[in-house]
Amino acid sequence: ADVDDARSRAIADQYDTRALRDYREILGRVDAVSIAVPTAQHYPVARDFLEAGTDVLVEKPIASSLEQAEDLFRIARENGRILQIGHVERFNGAVQELHKFVRDPLLIECRRMGPFQSRVREDGVSLVNSPVKSCYAVGASVHSDQEDIASVSLTFENHCVAHLAASRTTQDKVRTLAVTQRDTYIFLDYAEQDIHVHRRAASEHTLTQEQLRYRQEAFIERIFVHKDNPLKLEIRHLLRTASNGANPSQVKDAEKDLQSLRLAVEILSQIHGESSPPRPS
Repeated sequence: ADVDDARSRAIADQYDTRALRDYREILGRVDAVSIAVPTAQHYPVARDFLEAGTDVLVEKPIASSLEQAEDLFRIARENGRILQIGHVERFNGAVQELHKFVRDPLLIECRRMGPFQSRVREDGVSLVNSPVKSCYAVGASVHSDQEDIASVSLTFENHCVAHLAASRTTQDKVRTLAVTQRDTYIFLDYAEQDIHVHRRAASEHTLTQEQLRYRQEAFIERIFVHKDNPLKLEIRHLLRTASNGANPSQVKDAEKDLQSLRLAVEILSQIHGESSPPRPS
């Protein structure tokens, strides 16, 4: 279903299915849907499908307000349906491997930069993380009325510190994450789906002559990553989950998504200097 008739017909012909202009024509006739519409339409479209008994994948941000997001999860819960949010980087092969090496991070540095695109003019940059103890954020508008640059410092209850920088004013795309731990430094490139792990070298007194000769190579590892299209994997995950039915872990996932949105709202509130949170982006 797409308001672009020519595009929907071309795709429908390719996959031997029907092209429709109005999504409401398929309500109650499909098992699962992937919703990619402007943010302002996330809530009404996702609500209609959830109430019709359909499992839903909706692009981020979940909705135009925290209240709408909470209502969507309530509707999904009451109807026993799956509501999956499109945090596509969770399906990045490098991110999947990252969990094997991160144990007790001390410092997290994340950079997400890229050129401005008019199609996302209505939405601000996305900064999402787990609940934190304190947050300090600044930002600026460059190409639009929304925040085009954001810099955020987060302090976690376990004293870990995270610095997040996001911009859509740079010429080249930069998508990186660096994690510092007591004995390792991990560098991840989202775009290349690549990870390097730098391990602290042991004391020279404990190394043999052969180990000393190759110690630089030995303590910088490039991790093998099975590279695939994260969006394809995300949709496959929805289909597998929909086939198996909702489960208790969905409640935990929902709370994580809401925590991410609450943090995004807090960040934007600080950037705009508003007492009441603006629309999440």
